Amino acid sequence: MSASPQLEQALATPAFDVERLRADFPILHQEVNGKPLVYLDNGASTQKPQAVIDAVSRFYAHDYANIHRGVHTLSERASAAFEGARDRVQRFLNAADRREIVFTRGTTEAINLVAQSFGGQRIGAGDEIILSGMEHHSNIVPWQLLAERVGATIKVVPIDDDGALDLDAYAALFGPRTRLVGMVHVSNALGTVNPVRAVVETAHAHGVPVLLDGAQAVAHTPVDVQALGCDFYAFSGHKIYGPSGIGVLYGRHELLAAMPPWQGGGDMITTVAFEGSTYAEPPFRFEAGTPHIAGAIGLAAALDYVDDIGLAAIAAYEHDLLAYATAAVAELPGLRLVGTAPEKAAILSFVLGDVHAHDIGTVLDFDGIAVRAGHHCAMPVMTRYGLAATARASFGLYNTRAEVDALVRGLQRVRELFA
Repeated sequence: MSASPQLEQALATPAFDVERLRADFPILHQEVNGKPLVYLDNGASTQKPQAVIDAVSRFYAHDYANIHRGVHTLSERASAAFEGARDRVQRFLNAADRREIVFTRGTTEAINLVAQSFGGQRIGAGDEIILSGMEHHSNIVPWQLLAERVGATIKVVPIDDDGALDLDAYAALFGPRTRLVGMVHVSNALGTVNPVRAVVETAHAHGVPVLLDGAQAVAHTPVDVQALGCDFYAFSGHKIYGPSGIGVLYGRHELLAAMPPWQGGGDMITTVAFEGSTYAEPPFRFEAGTPHIAGAIGLAAALDYVDDIGLAAIAAYEHDLLAYATAAVAELPGLRLVGTAPEKAAILSFVLGDVHAHDIGTVLDFDGIAVRAGHHCAMPVMTRYGLAATARASFGLYNTRAEVDALVRGLQRVRELFA
């Protein structure tokens, strides 16, 4: 298969060289079960470049202290680095104000924050929440908990056989009691890239705010929250070559300023007395306790790393790799792709005859190939397609066509073993 024009343009840019980039990731240069590691589980979590590892290590070795609470030099250095990371995220998302960036433990906590604080304040008995049929559990269960508590109802946008969102059905779900739309930007189970700007425009025409789950999007495409017009956007550091345990909630400042705290403790208050307390302004109101300081610093280093390469170049390279992989696995008898929407990120979810996904994953692991096998925390998606599980190969900026070829050889071995 020849390279696409987008890939040729990306490869012509000196900043993009996949072999040079692979050298930045120490974990990739090892053997698993006597075979070179082929890491194709980036949808679950990405590996970390040396620049991120060094940033975290350097912080712990030279600058570590608690933040916002000390006047000594180490505390001031740590505080400056942590708040510098907030500024870095603001630039990455093109948020209008640094106060719109809240650090969380990840996408899951960010969505729970909105559900408990915004939802608890704005959603009541008889109100409605719109979600899509391709949501990760993290954008389903928090809303179910809220709905059960207050007596609200969840409405679900259907997806078609290809895994694309039914926009006509989406538009028809709005009513006078619709209070929020929660929508995944990129499906982790299907790879579908949703038309999120259109999703936001439809919701805003009804005066309804939108939360976008960007966990699977931020590593694969530029995200501009002002251009998207969304009200909330959530993502996790570990999905974009940064540390685990750190995530981000973007929220429009006027919304955050009107939301009550969802956790209480140190650093989220202005005054505390037994008669009552007053709370800090956003984002600090939502960051109770000592945060993952090193995680935020590592996330900033990861954002520097991907921006230095260029997300447009990464997207073009991954698009070509996905096209190559899609064509390659299509040659395997009995293999069926699950998720064939016209707009996809670098995810291949599939079944192979009657072989259980866990067996596929186990056999591939014997060849040093790491894929995900299961329901991918998207059980409603599996139900939609009448499946218990799929195997999923998900690609990152360091994957190669040679690794796709290794995947195909591994799947041929699976077929032979289970013939």
